[in-house]
Amino acid sequence: MATEILILRRLDHPNVVKLEGLVTSRMSCSLYLVFVYMEHDLAGLAASPSIKFTEPQVKCYVQQLLSGLEHCHDRGVLHRDIKGSNLLIDNQGVLRIADFGLASFFDPNHKQPTTSRVVTLWYRPPELLLGATYYDVGIDLWSAGCILAELLAGKPIMLGRTEVEQLHKIFKLCGSPSEEYWKRSKLPHATIFKPQQPYKRCIAETFKDFPPSSLPLIETLLAIDPAERQTATAALSAEFFTTEPFACEPASLPQYPPTKEMDAKLRDEEAWRLRVAGKANAGGMKKGKWRLVTHANAKSKSEKFPPPHQDGALGFPLGSSHYMDPTFLPPDVPFSSTTFTYQKRLVQNWSGPLIDSTAVGNPRRKKKTTDVAQVSAKIQSKDSQK
Repeated sequence: MATEILILRRLDHPNVVKLEGLVTSRMSCSLYLVFVYMEHDLAGLAASPSIKFTEPQVKCYVQQLLSGLEHCHDRGVLHRDIKGSNLLIDNQGVLRIADFGLASFFDPNHKQPTTSRVVTLWYRPPELLLGATYYDVGIDLWSAGCILAELLAGKPIMLGRTEVEQLHKIFKLCGSPSEEYWKRSKLPHATIFKPQQPYKRCIAETFKDFPPSSLPLIETLLAIDPAERQTATAALSAEFFTTEPFACEPASLPQYPPTKEMDAKLRDEEAWRLRVAGKANAGGMKKGKWRLVTHANAKSKSEKFPPPHQDGALGFPLGSSHYMDPTFLPPDVPFSSTTFTYQKRLVQNWSGPLIDSTAVGNPRRKKKTTDVAQVSAKIQSKDSQK
């Protein structure tokens, strides 16, 4: 969490979620990050049967996504988990990149080896599936390409259930890497997953119904070689955004009822439950023969055994502490002083020392203060000792 806080404090952009402040819990030793409320996420909107995005709407959302990524990359931050449920949207049509739990700092001039176990499976680029530990902005741009194609197609484009299946789907759509790429990259899993016969790239044929101006951008973002994906800045100047119909203004986007990925999951579970109940009744099954999975049970099982496309794991630089070198940490950016209401009692939120939760509301107890930087340093010290 200390790393996530440092990353969020470095970022300040309309299309990146802003850390409004920190709140300590009265009941436990917990620290809460406070953000502005966003009514929707892109996955929930895209999965809604009643919503069909127009081309100007798709351009508007993707343009905001790339603008946010451009800001992150310019400030040395990789998000490493771009997907629809991490792209929040408010009722004014503004998209903000959220959930920096897997994010990390990077320096293109001094690359450090990091884990390849990042990015949700459906949006994970081939180099990570092949075990790459040296990577840069290309991993976020691949995910952005998957989002663009998904919005135009109305559904995710590569639904692998395992890493092997995901890599196979990538090769079938985007073609297998060239011999030069295999030799140059020296990826750890190259000998295991290298196909015996090369696959031909077929993005243009597969997405022939897409707007013609979108295909060059998709081809670039979904390039097998990460060096060919260029940058978010280059993507923003693509023909897709400079040809009619142009991207609409965020404020002109339709207003929808609050819709998030969880709503889509619950809707799918309810449809499945009704189908199972219908089959049981049609087959004349005795009452009590079938045990239907309730929403609570489904949620519990999902939390214990996440599906493959949600198996992104937190990664840190190999052979080092969990936290970046202090010399690489961003300068402190003051939070705004805001008062939050919690159980009808006021909790003061500010950027300076945090009020000890045990001391709040107890005048007899001396208030202790803890600075976020001190907490990070203590965690780092304990981690080094381990």
